[in-house]
Amino acid sequence: MEDLPNDAKSKEVVRLWKAWKTVHEMVADREYELADEEVNISLDRFRDEYCNPDGSVNRSKLQFSARPSDAMLKKNTPPATESNPDPSPDCGPVWVEFLTDKQFGVGQIRQFAKYTISNNYKTGIMVTHVALSPAARKSLASVENLAKIECFLEDDLLVNITHHELVPRHVLLSRDEKTALLKRYRLKETQLPRILQKDPVARYLGLKRGQVVKIIRVSCVSEMGGQGGSSKGSPVKQGTGQARNQATVTLQLAGDSDGQNEDETYSASG
Repeated sequence: MEDLPNDAKSKEVVRLWKAWKTVHEMVADREYELADEEVNISLDRFRDEYCNPDGSVNRSKLQFSARPSDAMLKKNTPPATESNPDPSPDCGPVWVEFLTDKQFGVGQIRQFAKYTISNNYKTGIMVTHVALSPAARKSLASVENLAKIECFLEDDLLVNITHHELVPRHVLLSRDEKTALLKRYRLKETQLPRILQKDPVARYLGLKRGQVVKIIRVSCVSEMGGQGGSSKGSPVKQGTGQARNQATVTLQLAGDSDGQNEDETYSASG
């Protein structure tokens, strides 16, 4: 592991390196096109490419853009209809910028949104070192029909929450997968439990209202020897059986209110 120096300037470099890596992982996990060497960058290389001669980080160099992959385009394209036989995908290029402003109000939001829209980016991600003012956060909704503007604090990106052992894997379903699953379980969209758009993983994935995620929780089950049965929840072996992992899958709908329904789940042992 690389040595992490203790002086204040070097600590700031390490801090921004971690945030920079996490935001690249986030963009890649949303299925934008990023090469592995763009995501997995060493601290030494980060210093060489993004630091000033005095050792401080040049935040203006941290900005980057990415295009949606074919898989992402397919997942975000609505089905063809008679009135719209060739629908456009509901996604496009993303622009990410580490902003240096000491305050973030409505003016900064408008300036960032103007740049994002005028350069034909579908999504803009602001990474800030101070929190948005309440008025600025409210103003994000005013540009929703032109571009999706997201804001993340640097401090919230120091650790990738999806890598934590207690955070289950979330998989965004395509429209076709969503339709097929609702049909399979004879469910209406309103019967799915809700995942709030402000949920940390929902924000990480950039979920939009109406999208459905498959949440895969891995638990340990143990099989009873000679009986072919299983007992959930116990990590220890029983009799002569063996412990194995079981993946429990929950479907959740992205929205803006808490759901009151029980999770609809199915299980697959592995």
